[in-house]
Amino acid sequence: MAIRLGREDDDFAETHEINVTPFIDVILVLLIIFMIAAPLATVDVAVDLPSSTVEKQQRPDKPVFLTVKSDLSLAVGDDAVARDALASVLAVATKNNKDERIFLRADRAVSYGDVMEVMNALRASGYLKIALVGLEAREQK
Repeated sequence: MAIRLGREDDDFAETHEINVTPFIDVILVLLIIFMIAAPLATVDVAVDLPSSTVEKQQRPDKPVFLTVKSDLSLAVGDDAVARDALASVLAVATKNNKDERIFLRADRAVSYGDVMEVMNALRASGYLKIALVGLEAREQK
């Protein structure tokens, strides 16, 4: 038994158009994913850290990072700080808790003497717990 859909001489017409609606939907979803993921993948303060082979330590939930950039400017967290205002900015960041550990990271181009000056400024401000931050080095065998 056969069903007749129309006249015999009327074949189904071929359409030469591409359905782009699913393609646009996929592109929009990918765009949203990249718009959300891109800001999370950026580094706020660009510093070329030296590497270290020390075993990784536990990090607190909200660490206080003090950054010495290659031009010897300072930053607490993501905010630039003048050297004379370092003590007051750290007091606000640590809620005046002198026992909180300060994570000090310096660019590879910064000399040892400049890092020691910053550490002396921290010590003069009353912050004696200082952790040096570096990149993890891959062990070569």
